[in-house]
Amino acid sequence: MDTYKIDWKASAAKELKRLDRSVVPRVTEAVAHLAKDPFPSGYRKLKGSEHTYRIRVGDYRVVYEVTKGRRALQIIRIRHRKDVYH
Repeated sequence: MDTYKIDWKASAAKELKRLDRSVVPRVTEAVAHLAKDPFPSGYRKLKGSEHTYRIRVGDYRVVYEVTKGRRALQIIRIRHRKDVYH
């Protein structure tokens, strides 16, 4: 199976740095798994967008966009579940 290239939006990288240190390894591991399978069990498509999805990592959500033709995905946002959709 081919892998997807992962790009981080600058704002998402900043959000990752602001997370609690105990959560960062779990989030980065989950993102690394997206390279192999951008649609893991538990992923959800976000309403109002064709190519935007989210995965759950504990109380946090990783929002990402998939471009199948280029085999790339971009991490758009990483936030606590209460703040992610605002």
